[in-house]
Amino acid sequence: MSNESIPFSVTIHVRDHCLCLHAQRAARALARRFDKAFKRFGITNGQFSLLMSLNRPQPAPMGPVASLLAMDRTTLTAALKPLERRGLLTVAPDPRDKRGRLLSLTDDGRTLLTQALPVWVSEHAAVEDALSRDNADDLRDSLRELGQMDTAPLAA
Repeated sequence: MSNESIPFSVTIHVRDHCLCLHAQRAARALARRFDKAFKRFGITNGQFSLLMSLNRPQPAPMGPVASLLAMDRTTLTAALKPLERRGLLTVAPDPRDKRGRLLSLTDDGRTLLTQALPVWVSEHAAVEDALSRDNADDLRDSLRELGQMDTAPLAA
């Protein structure tokens, strides 16, 4: 193992240029903002997104929901449990594949989403107003691109 030091100038360069660091910082700032806004409903921003992903005409299989939320199935299962205990959603066996699970909003879940949506609209508009319209659209496009990148590590 080498005892060589990385020059502080490299640390500053990474701090100022690391896309991962800047994405994490922005994500945490947005998460805190929306968590605060949704606190009155007893949900987090992640729970709002999960519930919103279930707002569809037919029950949703776990796989597509996990994919949309960029979660593995184990993480999704853990995220579902408190919302299921609150009666905001149901998890039922898929009649076509007993190993699969179908996720549905309950009436209480729909009611909560109906109450929380105007808060999301207001907060989201405030965030977008802080950016120019083109910057918000460019940011959204860039984040989509990053979210679709191959996650395989690069060869050394």
